[in-house]
Amino acid sequence: MSIWVKICGLSTPTTVEAAVRAGADAVGFVLAPGGPRTVDAQTARDLAASVGDRVETVGVFRDQPTEEVLELARTAGVSTVQLHGSESPADVAAVRAAGFRVIRAVDAAAHADEGDERRAAFREDALLLDAAVPGAGAVFDVAHVLAAPPRGDWLLAGGLTPANVAGRVAALRAAGARVVGVDVSSGVESSRGVKSVELIDAFVAAARR
Repeated sequence: MSIWVKICGLSTPTTVEAAVRAGADAVGFVLAPGGPRTVDAQTARDLAASVGDRVETVGVFRDQPTEEVLELARTAGVSTVQLHGSESPADVAAVRAAGFRVIRAVDAAAHADEGDERRAAFREDALLLDAAVPGAGAVFDVAHVLAAPPRGDWLLAGGLTPANVAGRVAALRAAGARVVGVDVSSGVESSRGVKSVELIDAFVAAARR
């Protein structure tokens, strides 16, 4: 089964085009404030417009009011909203009702502790499991996934690189976890917040192997 690939934290036309050319399925723009990969909504809009409908465009948010998320997502012109904080099922529902696809990103350990009833309440379009500190380049213990396997298809993040992505996906699939996609940010950077065209190419190729 082919793997779905998202390159996140993009901020320049060159790296966005590199991700599309390499065969990524989605590109992500960080609209949460204060990080080394944060872009403003107008920059995200320009970058999203440059790819048209060739790939999915994702705005990434963290612990921001729903009204702010929706305003920024509309201004940026993205098709998908990634909620990467302590958002509630009601927040997810409000963003979906506004017409956006929702990726709920959550610490893998926290997801294992949520319980079946709370997990089911979110009704996100896609689940992304990450390390405790997103974007820090750290991997998480896959035991958290195996202890509480996601009910449906899900995306793997957290410390992925061109060198380890194929092995981590293969190991999880061999254990019965239905990984359908991967998300990378720091693993394709030459320095913090600076994406490398060469690493983007290598990552997509490795994930697809």
